[in-house]
Amino acid sequence: MKFSQQLNVKVKDIWEKIHQHPFVVGLGSGALPVESFIRYMKQDYVFLIDYSKLFALGVVKARDLDTMTFFAKLLHDTLNGEMELHRTYAAKLGITHQELEETKPSPINLAYTRYMLNVAQNGSLEELISSLLPCMWSYREISTMLADNYPNSSEHPLYGEWVKMYSSNEFGSLAMWLIDLLDWLVEGKSERELAILTDHFLTTSRFEYMFWDMVYEGGDWPV
Repeated sequence: MKFSQQLNVKVKDIWEKIHQHPFVVGLGSGALPVESFIRYMKQDYVFLIDYSKLFALGVVKARDLDTMTFFAKLLHDTLNGEMELHRTYAAKLGITHQELEETKPSPINLAYTRYMLNVAQNGSLEELISSLLPCMWSYREISTMLADNYPNSSEHPLYGEWVKMYSSNEFGSLAMWLIDLLDWLVEGKSERELAILTDHFLTTSRFEYMFWDMVYEGGDWPV
């Protein structure tokens, strides 16, 4: 069994809870409260600013030109594709560009991104990938699940564009490339090294669930 398949088994219960989360289900059914989606758009926008830095660090830590090129593409696509979707949504939802740019990350958002940046700056390339992968991989799983369970979800006047982007073959191919790269990088690694990568993967998968919960319910500094 490939390492990525082992991770998939270990994370199954966490991702199943994500798939059943009312925010995720609401994206597919169209029942998601707009105020929750607005909160998501603002928080995810500032999340993506830090997430992009992980791809830049991937370029730095890459060991060959092909891998450098791939991470450079991920960086470009995030800054100019994924974040452009958020900017378009913001305009539709009445969020000004200044308001979007000045959004302060929630405590969970801040903890999540700082965890990944710490791993990326201090760890190996495979550690970087194992910490950022749950976001991309789970988004692929979520969007595919929504497209299958709610066939008309991609046509929803508000949430449809989100489903279309993340269920697209292009986004899916990027996630699969990262999965294949991680499987290649871990060849010959010791059980101790694999355990560290697994811990990163599980930790950021838990952060993914907490992020969905935070944008659905709201959650800011208590004092």
